[in-house]
Amino acid sequence: MYRLTAIILTAAIAAMLTVLVYAGPVVKIDGSSTVYPVTEAVSEEFQKIERWIKVTAGISGTGGGFKKFCNGETDISDASRPIKEVEVKTCREHGVEYIELPIAYDGLAIMVNPKNNWVDYLTVHELKKMWEPASQGKVTRWSQIRHGWPDTEMHLFGPGVDSGTFDYFTDAVVGKSGASRGDYTASEDDNVLVQGIATDAFALGYFGTAYYENNKDVLRLVPVDDGNDADGKGPFLPTHENVVNGTYQPLARPIFIYVSKKSAGAPEVKKFVEFYLKEASKLSTEVGYIPLPQKAYELARKRFEKRTTGSVFGGRGAQVGVKIEDILRREE
Repeated sequence: MYRLTAIILTAAIAAMLTVLVYAGPVVKIDGSSTVYPVTEAVSEEFQKIERWIKVTAGISGTGGGFKKFCNGETDISDASRPIKEVEVKTCREHGVEYIELPIAYDGLAIMVNPKNNWVDYLTVHELKKMWEPASQGKVTRWSQIRHGWPDTEMHLFGPGVDSGTFDYFTDAVVGKSGASRGDYTASEDDNVLVQGIATDAFALGYFGTAYYENNKDVLRLVPVDDGNDADGKGPFLPTHENVVNGTYQPLARPIFIYVSKKSAGAPEVKKFVEFYLKEASKLSTEVGYIPLPQKAYELARKRFEKRTTGSVFGGRGAQVGVKIEDILRREE
């Protein structure tokens, strides 16, 4: 009897400890797979200092993240594009006010398999021919893209429709956000796309540069020419210099976190966001993205301190050709 009582008591204590372990404050994040590497790096460093705070981060794509965020399910939403009008409306309907904070700059990468020895560069026009809706079921071979390329099947990999990268790419390349052929391998998880391209000699895909930086041994980066013959420039790779000076266009864009104003009142969220803005420059560089100018981070910190809500992009979603200078000008 004594032994049974001891076992029950031990189990009860273990259960209590389990509750205590998981009863601490939690910062809930979801959204863009592009922004995720930065958020993951920030979270790891933050939890080394603030061990009492648990940070959870998911990858459901920018659109999927906003759905959860505007329903009040998360504190922070990772986004690879500005918030859309329909998402603004959903947030308003659920009483969710948000603070928009740019955290880095990304040059969207065009990738092929290392065994691909024919693609030396691509023009925006050629990318459009690959990805526009009218190409579905019709443009299926490399020889249809450029004369002299092999008459073999072309296998496309790209973000799914809930991805902000999908929105931005289709706007920049096809000319309309969301306009894309549907017969390609899609995923909101960029690691799935990396795997697909890395194992298929006839593959091409696109995603955030950080995923190339972490997989250089199994991917090949393709330079992009914006097709502007008048400027006599290009093609360019999404290097730090080319993204910052605006020559890698139209595939360079800012990336963001959105913070719930209500959640920002919680000590754990406040601490995390302040740490994020302090470390974003260094950690975004470490994972393969381009930091904003320090002035941009200073303005973001002021925006968070003042709890300034809304979007400087007017709720219009992905916008092509937005430079860091544009963000600064809209903040002043």
